[in-house]
Amino acid sequence: MRILVQKFGGTSVADLECMHKVREKVLKALDNGYKVVVVLSAMSGVTNRLLDMAHSWSKSPDPCEMDVLLATGEQTSVALFSMILKDCGIKARSFLGFQIPIRTDKSFGRARILDIDKEIVQDVLTRYDVLVVAGFQGCDCEQRITTLGRGGSDTSAVAMAAALGAEVCEIYTDVDGVYTTDPNICPQARKIKKIAYDEMLEMASMGAKVLQIRSVEFAKKFNVPVHVRSTFSHEPGTLVVQEDKSMESAMVSGVAYDKDQARITLAGVYDEPGVAAKIFEPISGANIVVDMIVQNPSREGKTDMTFTVPKGNIKETIKILERIKGEIGAKDVLYDADVAKVSVIGVGMRNHAGVAAIAFSALKNENINIMIISTSEIKISCLIEEKYTELAVRTLHEAFGLDHEAVRTTC
Repeated sequence: MRILVQKFGGTSVADLECMHKVREKVLKALDNGYKVVVVLSAMSGVTNRLLDMAHSWSKSPDPCEMDVLLATGEQTSVALFSMILKDCGIKARSFLGFQIPIRTDKSFGRARILDIDKEIVQDVLTRYDVLVVAGFQGCDCEQRITTLGRGGSDTSAVAMAAALGAEVCEIYTDVDGVYTTDPNICPQARKIKKIAYDEMLEMASMGAKVLQIRSVEFAKKFNVPVHVRSTFSHEPGTLVVQEDKSMESAMVSGVAYDKDQARITLAGVYDEPGVAAKIFEPISGANIVVDMIVQNPSREGKTDMTFTVPKGNIKETIKILERIKGEIGAKDVLYDADVAKVSVIGVGMRNHAGVAAIAFSALKNENINIMIISTSEIKISCLIEEKYTELAVRTLHEAFGLDHEAVRTTC
């Protein structure tokens, strides 16, 4: 049994006309001999309306009841689309997360998938040609509905593909693939034909919003080929696959940016063993993600510690630091929300010298100051003033020759 998983986002199922285009994609897959598992998001705008409703009805909505509410968006999508398929004679049925079940942990609002009962799905596929599955949702060990967080339908789709051994997982959206950077900022951005899991992970974590990061983690772990493409076009998109030698020919594959950053500085903390743990353990305990970290040279047993967190976590982080300020000897807690992170990414960095020099020189030529630098094997990130974000992205894109098609022909 050949299985294809197709995921369609909110803009792809926004109305009846869009759903007819989705049906065309499904019918084509059936003509090619596949059994099809279709994973759908809520219609565009529905999740936000449900969130607004919850906060207008309750001052502090209960997290588990919030998940019950939000899951109705996907339930609506799969029911309506199943009707459309049945109207044209397709043997189809809808599935909600708890019916499969897709088992998750109890982290309501940001649950992680633990297991999928593939036997039930495989059995149903022997009797139906198309299964229409609600993305973004599952259930915990107590059968309570959970949701996977923003973009969670991507994760649902890749997890289903991994569980069922699907040939490929097609992620349909309103863009036609993964680009070298955001085309809205840089008109010269080009679609990447093939990208490695590690590159896609870095791009997703650095701010690229084409794929949800956990979906890429699943794809890499279970070696699921992912094809990112447009619902509104028949053109091939971007394949996200295992790294191969051809990908190393390009020094840099893409430039990403993230404006959801805030810089926090603890001035004058003790420069002694255990201080960093005292700072970051309570922050971690509050589920706040710390990204870039830098420590200044010690001066008379004191140092400054600077790091970044998401903007939405500023108040909570400051509250934690004010509580422990005396214990770590900090004189002051400072923050700056007008910052952004720009990153150059590519597996080719492993085999090319001078990437950092090119990036830093290009930013210097535009008088863009770098506040913090962080690196990995295939990424260099710079924290800069937010007002220079678009200029920095275009500058780096040009500096690494990404404006030119020739850079990507070997991919």
